[in-house]
Amino acid sequence: MNAHLKAFLQFLKLNRSASAHTVRAYESDLTQFLAHAAVLAGIPRAALEPANLDRASLRGFMAELHKRGLSRASAARKLAAARTFLRYLRREGVLDDDAGAMVPTPKRDVRMPVHLSEQEMTRLVTAPPSDTPLARRDRAILELFYASGLRLSELAGLGIDDVNLSALMVRALGKGGKQRLVPFNTSTATAIRTYLPDREQLRRERPAEAGRDDRKNTGRHGTRAVAGGARRESDGPDPLFVNYRGMRLTVRSIDRLVRRYAAASGVRPGVSPHALRHSFATHLLQRGADLRAIQELLGHARLSTTQRYTHVNAAQLIEVYKKSHPRAGRAGKAGA
Repeated sequence: MNAHLKAFLQFLKLNRSASAHTVRAYESDLTQFLAHAAVLAGIPRAALEPANLDRASLRGFMAELHKRGLSRASAARKLAAARTFLRYLRREGVLDDDAGAMVPTPKRDVRMPVHLSEQEMTRLVTAPPSDTPLARRDRAILELFYASGLRLSELAGLGIDDVNLSALMVRALGKGGKQRLVPFNTSTATAIRTYLPDREQLRRERPAEAGRDDRKNTGRHGTRAVAGGARRESDGPDPLFVNYRGMRLTVRSIDRLVRRYAAASGVRPGVSPHALRHSFATHLLQRGADLRAIQELLGHARLSTTQRYTHVNAAQLIEVYKKSHPRAGRAGKAGA
C-alpha cells in the first residue's frame, strides 16, 4: 500500500500540478486513513491491502474523526483526500469499485471569517509609523494586502519583479501554480516606493550565507523590476519583502506583524491576514463589484467559494433589490 500511496502522490505532482503544500496535505490525510484502516482490519500497516479500503473503513475513519472532535471542514477535507485516492486506485485497476462514492460528505459549518469595516481597515493600514525601515516595510505589506486581497502565502512569495509600480499591477502565484494579475491602488504604490530604498539597503547588508537561504522552496524568478516596471537580469530570486537580515520574510513573520498592528490600532480581536483578504472582498461587494470579478481577483477556481467568502447583510440586499429590480420602485407600485 505504501507503494500505491507514493505513486498517487507522484501522480498529483506531475499530472495535476499540485503544489508541494497540497501534496504534503494529501500525504498526511491519507497516512491517517491508512493507519485507521490497518487498525480496523487488525493488521500492521505494512500488511494493508487495497481490499481493506472499503466502505466500512472509510465510514469508521469519519466516525473516528468526529469522536476526536475534528471540525466538519477538516473531516470533509480528509474524506475528499481519501475519495481522490480511491478513485485513483480504481482507475489503475487496483480496486474494483469506488467505496468513497458511498460515504456522504459531512455538512460543513458556515463560518464567516473576521472582517473589518472600512474605517477599521484605514486605522490598521496606517498603524505602522514611518520612522524606521521595517515600519515602512510593514506599511507596504498592509497596504498591499488590503489593496489586492492576496493570500498570505502569495504575498510572502512575491519577488520584486512581480510588482509593476507604473502599471499598478502585482503578479501572484496562487494555488495549483496558477498565476494571475491583480491591480492595486496608488497609495499602495507610494508605500512600496517608500520602502524600496530600505529594502535595497537591507539586501546589501545581509550576511553572505543568507543569499543561499533566500526562497529555497519557491525559486521561480530570475529577473527584477525597477519602479517603472522595467526588468533586468539578477543573480537569482529576489524577494520583495525582507526581514532585518535582508532575507525573505516568512509567512509566520507576516502573520505576526499583521496581528501586532491589529492589536496596536485597536481593531477587533482575531484579525489575521485572511481577515484582510476577506475585508477586501467584502468591501468590493458592498460597493457594487460583480461577484465574478471578485472571484477572478481572489483567484478562486469556483464561484461557490467566492459566495461563501463574501457576505451582504439583509438590509443591503433589500436596498440593492429596490434600486435594481424594474418593478420594485414607484412604477412597479403604480402598475400593480
